[in-house]
Amino acid sequence: MTIDWAAFTPGSALAGGLLIGLASATLLAFNGRIAGISGIIGNLLNHRRDTLWHLAFIGGLLMSPFAWKVFAAMPTIDIKADYPSLITAGLLVGLGTQMASGCTSGHGVCGLSRRSIRSLTATLIFMTAGFTTVFLIRHLLVGQF
Repeated sequence: MTIDWAAFTPGSALAGGLLIGLASATLLAFNGRIAGISGIIGNLLNHRRDTLWHLAFIGGLLMSPFAWKVFAAMPTIDIKADYPSLITAGLLVGLGTQMASGCTSGHGVCGLSRRSIRSLTATLIFMTAGFTTVFLIRHLLVGQF
């Protein structure tokens, strides 16, 4: 594995990480809620009470690319998968978040910072599944997809 040093952007990565941490800490401190995207969207779709902050949070996520454009050019996105593969992947991620009672943002960002053993276990499983999937598709099943 090699690092593309020309594309390495530690400043924007650090800024993004700080903003994610600040947003999740603020939501927890002022609203007592975990910033897990699957839970926020699930509660919004199930028409639970107190949906205003759910809408504001999702709105902030959707507006973030426009805020990014103020500071830098948008990166080029090159998706090398077809729509059936993307849909299948999305459904599998949705199934996984249901099975894990949360997603990578809820467990990985918020749960780990609270030292949750359940979140540590879920995050290790997420990461292992991701590493295994990439290894299988890129190294063992090359040319079949």
